[in-house]
Amino acid sequence: MNRKVNAMNILERPLAITDVETTGLDAHIHEIIELGLLLVDQKTLEIVDEYEAKIKPIRLDVMNPQSLEVNGYNETDWQNAPSLQSVMDIYATKTQHALFVAHNVTFDWSFIDEAFKRTGAKNRMDYHRIDLLTIAWSRVNQFHGLTKLSLDALCEYFDIPKEPRPHRAINGVRNELAVLQKLLQV
Repeated sequence: MNRKVNAMNILERPLAITDVETTGLDAHIHEIIELGLLLVDQKTLEIVDEYEAKIKPIRLDVMNPQSLEVNGYNETDWQNAPSLQSVMDIYATKTQHALFVAHNVTFDWSFIDEAFKRTGAKNRMDYHRIDLLTIAWSRVNQFHGLTKLSLDALCEYFDIPKEPRPHRAINGVRNELAVLQKLLQV
């Protein structure tokens, strides 16, 4: 890494708004089957790059039926999906030096971190992470009538169309960006 990149100010790094759809809730057991990424200029909140991919699962025996209902997994739509290795290699390249952003960052990061470990793809992101849920929680007193902090609840509160079902990771990141824009206007 060159000296200029090492010295890059945290406020100049791109935002890697990320959403994953998974075969269950445990990153050590379940898999990412879809990844959505918006790379965003953090000063302007303009999208500078976009990436989405279905990922071919390999552990069909441990899939959680409720998770699959949410994300609409079916073998036909995922038949020609690339491997986790292929997707993580692209993701690692696109997110170099970026700040990881997600709604419920613990969940999404646990799967991304596990995917980096499983594939050996090099994580070159900044080590800081930004959680939209935490940002919303810190301002909940400014949002009269808001009683939940789920992404759907925040979208409803800010008049942003909720993510359709089945969930698609790219729709999730688009909604996360829209919510982030609203949260930063307050």
